[in-house]
Amino acid sequence: EVISFSEADYEGVRLPHDDPVVVTLMVELFTMKRILVDSGSSTDILYKHAFDQLRIPVDQLKPVKTPLVGFTGEMVHPLGSIDLSVVAGTAPHQTQVQMT
Repeated sequence: EVISFSEADYEGVRLPHDDPVVVTLMVELFTMKRILVDSGSSTDILYKHAFDQLRIPVDQLKPVKTPLVGFTGEMVHPLGSIDLSVVAGTAPHQTQVQMT
């Protein structure tokens, strides 16, 4: 389902703007708050602390050999990748997707 914004959503917003979008989603049946949506990013990152709170065994991670390059140029080696179920919205207007 398409997520879009109407003219009413722009009320009080000065255009052009580049405000960050922060959402709350259900990830593997857990409510995750303060998820930053960055449409310019090429990867979805879940920090280890959040991963640990999902109580998913580390052995379910798939190996990743390519390091990530941070904003300051430092290289970070991911622990791995995993596919997780993500639910956005509330019934009857919600969607569920698998994200890596």
